[in-house]
Amino acid sequence: MHPFIQGIILGLTLSALLGPALFTLLQTSIHRGVKSGMFLAFGIFLSDVSVVYLALLGALQLISQKNNYMIAGIVGGFILIGFGIYTFLHKIHLDENNKGIEVRGPGPLTYVLKGYFLNIMNPFVWFFWISAMVGVSSSFVDDKHSIIIFFIGTLVTVFGSDILKVFIASRIKRHLNTNILVRVNHFVGILLIIFGVFLIIRVIFHL
Repeated sequence: MHPFIQGIILGLTLSALLGPALFTLLQTSIHRGVKSGMFLAFGIFLSDVSVVYLALLGALQLISQKNNYMIAGIVGGFILIGFGIYTFLHKIHLDENNKGIEVRGPGPLTYVLKGYFLNIMNPFVWFFWISAMVGVSSSFVDDKHSIIIFFIGTLVTVFGSDILKVFIASRIKRHLNTNILVRVNHFVGILLIIFGVFLIIRVIFHL
């Protein structure tokens, strides 16, 4: 099977996984629309590309050390908790008909950076790509060209699926009322806080 096709299969598998970046992507798409969701998805994509690139260079050997892993996990956990608190407390602006109204939100760069750091500060993302790199390198016997083709297929598939999720979430928005949108904020915020707390506990007690 061609490396690109194998990469697509891995990308589809990864796209089905639940994580803080996914919930934030859906929440942003519902509240801020397609453009904001796409910028967030692009930030997530750039973070994945960065990790894969570092994996190819072998620089991720540093993160595999226990001390570095714990520091990254704790910092990443607190960042997730911070995002969760902000999301939970984020207010929905209403008009006289009790419907959401558009307000000036953060610029595109803010969403790109948010997606980038939200994803890259999760150590489990790093270790997923490390494991994938080890497995793929063994499978292709260090054929660098095939390895690159494989991960291009994976990254393109993940990014494409994220964009699809953005459009689906934006379509759902028109069927939601303000109360439901507020609950979405609360739900996503709580999930992000739980992910952050779990991440901190995991790295402290499972070194």
